[in-house]
Amino acid sequence: MITKDMGIMEVVQKYPQTVEVFASSGMGCLGCAASHFENIEQGALAHGIDVDKLIEDLNKVAGEN
Repeated sequence: MITKDMGIMEVVQKYPQTVEVFASSGMGCLGCAASHFENIEQGALAHGIDVDKLIEDLNKVAGEN
């Protein structure tokens, strides 16, 4: 299960299909340096994204929900 305290790149590496969810939610910054050390919650807050909705969508795509 994907949680908001997991690292962005950790999730992308484990679940490559989540890239589209990050991009469509407004977090198209996976190539950005911050994505290597920020967790999902930090990244979502920086972009004004609803963290809970993002986690829900990521888990659906990852097949964890």
